[in-house]
Amino acid sequence: MSNLQSPPPNLQKGEVWKYGDAINTDLLFPGRHTYTARGEKEIAEHALEDLDPRFAKEVKKGDVIVAGKNFGNGSSREQAVTCLTYNGVAAVVAKSFARIFFRNGLNQGFPLITCPEVVDAAKEGDEIQIDLKRSLIILNGKEYPFPPFSPSAMEMIELGGLIPQIRKRLGVTSTEEIKVSSGE
Repeated sequence: MSNLQSPPPNLQKGEVWKYGDAINTDLLFPGRHTYTARGEKEIAEHALEDLDPRFAKEVKKGDVIVAGKNFGNGSSREQAVTCLTYNGVAAVVAKSFARIFFRNGLNQGFPLITCPEVVDAAKEGDEIQIDLKRSLIILNGKEYPFPPFSPSAMEMIELGGLIPQIRKRLGVTSTEEIKVSSGE
C-alpha cells in the first residue's frame, strides 16, 4: 500500500461503505494516533476505528465510501486522507465535503466526488463503479452524473497528487532536483 500509488484506473469498481453526515477527521483517523502511528500499514490499521471497527479489517481495494454532508470536517491532518488511500479506498462520494479535507484529498490524488443522488440511493454493500473520465457513477445498474473535475484537479488525480503534478510540470523526477532561489 502506498500513498504514491499508481494512478487510479478510469473505471473503478468496488463495494459501498455507507456513513452519515459530519464524519469528521477524528472519526476517519483518531487524533490520538497522529504522532504515534508510523508507516503506511500502521496508519491504515487505525482508519475509522472509532466509527466502524471492522472497516480497516474488511475494506477491499477499490471500495468506495459514500457519506452525507460535510465529510472530513475538523483538523487538517493528512492522515485523515492517507488512512483511506493506504487501505485501497478508490474514492469518497458525499453530499458535501469540508474544504480543507477536499484540498488534502486532491493533494494526495484521491477522488472526492459530490453526488447527493448517489448518497440517497446507495446502501451498504452495493456495487458501485466510478468512471472519472466521463464523470459518471454506476450504482446498481443506474447511472448518476457528477460535476467533472477541473483539468488541473483531474491531472492531480491521474498523476497521484500535487507533488507528482509539480514534478511533471517542472520536468523533474524527484523533489531534490528542484533548486530554490534565495532571491538574490
